Amino acid sequence: MARYINRLKVVLAEQHKTNLWLAKTLGKDPATVSKWCTNTAQPSLETLHEIAQSLKVDIRTLLNATDDVLMACEPSRPYGDHEGK
Repeated sequence: MARYINRLKVVLAEQHKTNLWLAKTLGKDPATVSKWCTNTAQPSLETLHEIAQSLKVDIRTLLNATDDVLMACEPSRPYGDHEGK
């Protein structure tokens, strides 16, 4: 079963931009961008950040949510503040 990790193809379509535009913007090979758009390969986190900046979207927009996973939220107490201290 295919794993669709990123939403790059969808976000590009929503913004009426092409794989070629993204490849030129990032200075990447169009074949590499095509692999990202088909989820055959995934960009690094650094590249994903560059993509988000180029498209002016939050980086989370470029990723599909995982199933059955609770989202992290703000901690109710500061990190390292354990009971009993």
